[in-house]
Amino acid sequence: MWGRDLPIKLEPSWLVPLAAEFEQPYMEQLGAFLLSQKHAGKRVLPRIDELFNAFSHTPLSRVKVVILGQDPYHGDGQAHGLCFSVRPGVPVPPSLKNIYKELHAELGLPIPVHGYLAAWADQGVLLLNSVLSVEYACAASHQGKGWETFTDRVIDVINREREGVVFMLWGSYAQRKGAIIDAKRHCVLKAPHPSPLSAHRGFFGCGHFIAADKYLQDTGVTPIDWALPAQPIPL
Repeated sequence: MWGRDLPIKLEPSWLVPLAAEFEQPYMEQLGAFLLSQKHAGKRVLPRIDELFNAFSHTPLSRVKVVILGQDPYHGDGQAHGLCFSVRPGVPVPPSLKNIYKELHAELGLPIPVHGYLAAWADQGVLLLNSVLSVEYACAASHQGKGWETFTDRVIDVINREREGVVFMLWGSYAQRKGAIIDAKRHCVLKAPHPSPLSAHRGFFGCGHFIAADKYLQDTGVTPIDWALPAQPIPL
């Protein structure tokens, strides 16, 4: 199923620790579910070949920062496998607008007119959703199908095999998911979610981008350049 009907587009450094997951019953059930959705004519987002886009952009050996999201966007043309990011030409979603506001407040960076975050991912920011797929126009429709177990395993791999990674845990969901992270080996930053419903409760003013870069610099790692290109690089 996986690898035959559903491509496993995992970058090699991720495939080594995660390959065995695709033989586990929960992943077989997830694969069967995705194929049943496809055969039923339902539109799965992002495209099947983009499910593992976050891993393609950010090899395990290059992970510096992890930002945890929950579900992919379920609107037209939005999801492409990186949490909070949308394709070029798609309006910037509200939560990402608030992320940009916080970046501007902390670092004085201009607020981008697009929402394409591949430039962050290519520098080592793993933009990881907990659930990697969704049905078009049906929010949270693929929760509880197995993705959460898979991405728990991803976090466990980073926690054990890397050191000095910055985890940005925004909102209670991300903070529960990140509970396994060893704060002695990594930098764990917590704040409310940047959603318009909660950003004013402490996301604004959290200082996470300054804190992340300082931690990376202090550990001898090149910090992230959070400034995005004025025009997104085409897909």
